[in-house]
Amino acid sequence: MENRIGRSTASPTTTQADEALQRVVTSYIGPRKPGVVYYDGPRLVEVRRIIANQSEARRVLRRRSAQYAIEVVDLNTGTPYYTGAIWTGSDRVLKAVA
Repeated sequence: MENRIGRSTASPTTTQADEALQRVVTSYIGPRKPGVVYYDGPRLVEVRRIIANQSEARRVLRRRSAQYAIEVVDLNTGTPYYTGAIWTGSDRVLKAVA
């Protein structure tokens, strides 16, 4: 639907709040992307995939408030698992990917 000056009056699909939340989520994920190896304190892990879909992240983490999930594998034990932990100043990238 258009108003009198030719602009659409339909609500945008992405609101400012959605964009702000996406920026926050991106900062929480940090430099993690598939292939990155990092040390998160007790473990050395490699990122397998990032799940940005909220419903899928909530399903795999079993948390109603999850905004994202990161599938990683513990390089010492070979155990894969999902995390929703935020990137902190104590996390260290050991192998970055382009």
